[in-house]
Amino acid sequence: MDAVMRTRSLWFIMAIPVIMGLAPCIIGCSLWMTGSKTPVLGETAEVKTPRLVGDLAVPYGLHSIVVEAIGLVTGLNGTGSDPLPSPERQFLLAEMQRRGVQNPNTVLASKNTSLVLVRGYLRPGIQKGDVFDVEVRVPSRSETTSLRGGFLLEVPLREMMILRGAVREGHILAKASGPVLVDPSADPEKDPVYATRGRILGGGVAERSRTLGLLLKPEHHSVANAARIESAINRRFYIVQRGLQEGVARAKTNEYVELKLHPRYKNNIPRYVAVVRAIPLRDNEQIRLQRLRELESELLNPATASQAALELEALGGPAVDVLKKGLTASSPVVRFHAAEALAYLDCPEAAPVLGQIARDEPAFRVYALAALSALNDLESVEILRELLKSPSAETRYGAFRALVELNPNDAAVAGEKLGDQFWYHVVRTEGPPMVHVTKNRRAEVVLFGDNIRLKGPFAVEAGNRIMVTSQEPGKVTVSRFAVNEADQKRFVSDSLDEIIRAVVELGGTYPDVVQMLQEARVAGALEARFEVDAVPEAGRRYEEKDAPNESDVAPSTVADHDVSDDDSSGTGG
Repeated sequence: MDAVMRTRSLWFIMAIPVIMGLAPCIIGCSLWMTGSKTPVLGETAEVKTPRLVGDLAVPYGLHSIVVEAIGLVTGLNGTGSDPLPSPERQFLLAEMQRRGVQNPNTVLASKNTSLVLVRGYLRPGIQKGDVFDVEVRVPSRSETTSLRGGFLLEVPLREMMILRGAVREGHILAKASGPVLVDPSADPEKDPVYATRGRILGGGVAERSRTLGLLLKPEHHSVANAARIESAINRRFYIVQRGLQEGVARAKTNEYVELKLHPRYKNNIPRYVAVVRAIPLRDNEQIRLQRLRELESELLNPATASQAALELEALGGPAVDVLKKGLTASSPVVRFHAAEALAYLDCPEAAPVLGQIARDEPAFRVYALAALSALNDLESVEILRELLKSPSAETRYGAFRALVELNPNDAAVAGEKLGDQFWYHVVRTEGPPMVHVTKNRRAEVVLFGDNIRLKGPFAVEAGNRIMVTSQEPGKVTVSRFAVNEADQKRFVSDSLDEIIRAVVELGGTYPDVVQMLQEARVAGALEARFEVDAVPEAGRRYEEKDAPNESDVAPSTVADHDVSDDDSSGTGG
């Protein structure tokens, strides 16, 4: 089991699920966290109402683990500082000496370097080699004025804390390095806090895998109960390894059952755990038929549809016909929950309903797109491609992420790694032109439209060393200026695609490109909508018109966040 570890978010951490490896992520919070609860049955319950796995056990491993480090950012343009005496400075000096760095005090004293505090969060179910975002900030008494243009040298990430004036550390759980993305609009004089903190997208790499599991409630600790849970789960879920079927559950002790992640739920781990907890401990034909009749009635009631669909999903194949009845219900709530469950049961009939809901119902959009990304069939792919034309930025980008999850080589969304710095995609679509960048999980630029241009005249920066200027219509100059280097220039057209490629060719990083795009938008040069992290949000509540109060429901796997309306117009960033 994972050790239980201790858990300040940056300016651009958003309360969103990511539909990517959408997180990966990943999507929302499980039903057991939001008030929809599995009924707890007494010892004298009738046989035809079986007890569920969730009656005996609670989830383990759904918290994020905090990993930290003290590191060094280099490449600053005179905005760094010599760190003041502190335990952190002592720790960094010792680490530099251990690595054989010559004259470490001289390195730290340079105005082009800065000591930084590094933090990352290992998400539930993360596997060795998976990447995650890293937060970087300067200590509270630091004289560093900006981290823009900086690069974090590789550091090991561990549990860390300061005890009795010294830094204490645990085992290495991950490593981190990469270019620091700072808010391009942050002015070091007006916004010193924002200018001295940043983020490295995908800059952390897990060194160990995290397991999921179930902890038996104290009153149910026994080898027999652990074995019952293992058996019930393995009847429903298995994975194939080396050609052999293997159950996902394994009773490790009389109080802990370890879970392997089923690949169908890789982008929605909370739902996976919720479904596992809804699996009946006892199952025979009589019990199953009675339960299907009860759940059918509950599924068709908007007030109980969410939990009913989850329990039907837990029953697997025998529940498909009942769930299909929900697809034609008059209530969008019922249709959504039925389609969501069917998608995770690999039923293509769910795709049209999920596509319509993703397009028209903001409250359910994030979950509909996540379900479509789990439903790998031709119809769901075509529906997602159609959503790329939507006027809603979050629907377009959400559909893009779902398609990338299904097949990153899909011709509609395939991209390339520019300069080994970030993912770059040009999506040829009939919708309005849009440029999308991310500040979470994956360094990525997406152009929706293949003829987006920058209208001159303009002069914008791409980091500390690159300028992009236009004095004549249709002509752009990309210039690199650096100390002790010959000036370099590239002459291109006003095509945004050509400009981005020229910036990267001259050594520009992802943060440099994002800064250029944001400055171009502010200058009015970007002839397209500009969006940052336009992903569907969790936490929106759905109120069905002309329905009783009980249908004022929260979608499945939704956390309580502020309600946000659809975004079919406007500019982000």
